[in-house]
Amino acid sequence: MIITLIAIFCAGYILIALEHKIRINKSAVALVMCGILWALLSLAGHDAQIGTQLAGQLADTCEILIYLIGAMTIVDLIDTHGGFSVITSRIRTRDKRRLLWLLAIITFFMSAVLDNMTTSIIMIMLLRRIVTQQRERWIFASLIVIAANSGGAWSPIGDVTTIMLWTRGNVSAGPLMYGLILPALLSVVVPTAIATHLVGKGETSGQASQAVGLPQGVTPRMSRTILTTGVAGLLFVPIFKEITGLPPYMGMTIVLGLLWTLTEILYDRRRDMEESIQNRVSKVLKHIDMPTILFFLGILLAVGALQSAGILTGMAHWLDKHMHEPFAIAGLIGILSSVIDNVPLVAACMGMYPVVDAATAAASADPAFMQNFVADGLFWHLLSYAAGVGGSLLIIGSAAGVVAMGLEKIDFGWYLRRITPLALAGYLAGMLMIWIQHLMGW
Repeated sequence: MIITLIAIFCAGYILIALEHKIRINKSAVALVMCGILWALLSLAGHDAQIGTQLAGQLADTCEILIYLIGAMTIVDLIDTHGGFSVITSRIRTRDKRRLLWLLAIITFFMSAVLDNMTTSIIMIMLLRRIVTQQRERWIFASLIVIAANSGGAWSPIGDVTTIMLWTRGNVSAGPLMYGLILPALLSVVVPTAIATHLVGKGETSGQASQAVGLPQGVTPRMSRTILTTGVAGLLFVPIFKEITGLPPYMGMTIVLGLLWTLTEILYDRRRDMEESIQNRVSKVLKHIDMPTILFFLGILLAVGALQSAGILTGMAHWLDKHMHEPFAIAGLIGILSSVIDNVPLVAACMGMYPVVDAATAAASADPAFMQNFVADGLFWHLLSYAAGVGGSLLIIGSAAGVVAMGLEKIDFGWYLRRITPLALAGYLAGMLMIWIQHLMGW
């Protein structure tokens, strides 16, 4: 049975990786794989026990999905009202090297609040107006990918994987941000410094200050109001969790409800505005990327099936026996995340290594090693960093990279030759910084 479950999961994952070749949406594959795995578990075990395990896995998964639906709605609402143009329109420099640094830093901090895919789309569309030469634009776009992935790694709301770790209680907002902001920033600074020699000196041929019009009927004041309220709401969610102790999705539902109320009031005041061009939340909700939500549902429940079958525990024991080093384990996961989607990787690690309390760690056979797996332990911070930043090693290793590849037609081989060494240098520099911080007790 164990071999059958692993074979089905591997076969499903291969089909997911080959989505563009076989022309079958990865969400469909994930849902079918999830259903088959749980059906086999039910046939092999006791229905009541399997049903209880499935209910527990579904509850944990739905917490993440509700949070993601809320966050995606807020980001889409800001975008449909032209809110991001308030930020991008202020980039006016045409100096290549200065522009490279500016784009990298802005992307890094934007991605800490938004998801890395949305941030990459916004910055690459801006880049198209500034840099007209395609091969030169590839360098800028590649640095945007690196900065977006690194920016999401140090924030509890910046990436799906950090959201997963945060909502499940593996990490908390303050220690995660404090512990990873310097390593994540270093993973951007190092490749950006090297890339300045690739773009050379001089000015771009595009117009950096080219104005971007707002959507029809949206005033600059409305755009700024929704941007400010939306971003403030996203930043409020971690604060809400720390104050109340409630799961993050509860804070997200409150923020979405308040923003929904605000937009209704704003549009009710615009009696002269046609209904067809109003971007109310009820309209934006119809544009939510539900295939992605269903993909997460399928893949997380599929990983949950492996956990219920005891497969992930066995893998953890194997790694403990043969590696027994958190930096080595997390480093390997970071390399794998450049090829394999980081969501199931992180989900698998969470299943392999449950969070332990300090007393359990102290009473274990190897207290020093088990201490890495307490809440906010070293391993969880390493995992957040490695899974996020490691996705930059290949252009196909992250959602941001796949988006950039599609928008700019970036060649896989070109990225591997020109950008992978830069991304690897940044990745290792950040890991070194985490090691130094750990030694110094920061």
